[in-house]
Amino acid sequence: MEVGDPSGHEYLSELCFPQLNTSCKKHIRPHMETMLMYIVLSSVSLLTVSLNLLVIISISHFRQLHTPTNLLLLSLAVADFLVGLLVMPFQILLTEPCWFLGDLVCVLFYLLPCITLLASILNMVLISVDRYVAICDPLRYPTKITQKRVQIFVVLCWIYAVFYSFLLLYDNLKQPGRYNSCYGECVINYNGAVDIVLFFILPISVIIILYMRVFVVAVSQARAMCSHIAAVTLQCSVTVNVKKSEMKAARTLGVLVAVFLMCYCPYYCVTLSGYDIMISSSSTVFVLFLAYFNSCLNPVIYAFLYPWFRKSVKLIVTLEILQPNS
Repeated sequence: MEVGDPSGHEYLSELCFPQLNTSCKKHIRPHMETMLMYIVLSSVSLLTVSLNLLVIISISHFRQLHTPTNLLLLSLAVADFLVGLLVMPFQILLTEPCWFLGDLVCVLFYLLPCITLLASILNMVLISVDRYVAICDPLRYPTKITQKRVQIFVVLCWIYAVFYSFLLLYDNLKQPGRYNSCYGECVINYNGAVDIVLFFILPISVIIILYMRVFVVAVSQARAMCSHIAAVTLQCSVTVNVKKSEMKAARTLGVLVAVFLMCYCPYYCVTLSGYDIMISSSSTVFVLFLAYFNSCLNPVIYAFLYPWFRKSVKLIVTLEILQPNS
């Protein structure tokens, strides 16, 4: 599959590099459309950075939040933070009619989102595994999911993301610009089928399977305890409180899966359709930023569903964390 900014539109006018005969032609976009695109994309980038930074500060600062599960959330927030800080601004550059930063920077740009987005997805898989063990095997959870083991898996997650990304873009890194048809475009080539399977189908399948198992077990446990307590006290309100956290975890994971599918499905639908992805076209910018928008929605989900996050954000915003022993 080739991804880039190919020329050939009928509304093209001047050249990117007038002094070169091999220069690409500029894609002329209406001024209002360009301004609106810049404002929206910049706002999403800033919001993604801000929300994930709040998660990073919350988990890093407060000792009470130093748990294996929150360590996975911290790793996820770091990946999403890098997407907002580095990937989205570079994507805004790619909306320009021409690429002026050279072939090597072009390949490195694609390498960066590949690493960060894959790390984000892998962290979501690890979080689903963590919730699966916590709900389906709660007695052995403290011995199975320890802080040290989670740290090892987080490191392996990032190492795999880097290794996979370099392997996927190896031909492009070996000879940058080899797939460009003219001077002034940014085009790369990679195996789209492998990317869809390893980057999308396999991770989301694991997450969905584990989520369904978590949900079924949580519901069955809640019903079993409800029947037991009802037989003794003739009420079931106690059971609801006992399993409230487990059900909330299941709902959180379900929302994460739904958001992930909503954000990534349009991009992979375009990929599977066989159409060439023109990076500067408005439709491509939309599907790419929709995929990146998943990194903005992840902390929003935690903000709405986790009381500890809302409380820590309040302490951060009011600067109470600057006080001694905060």
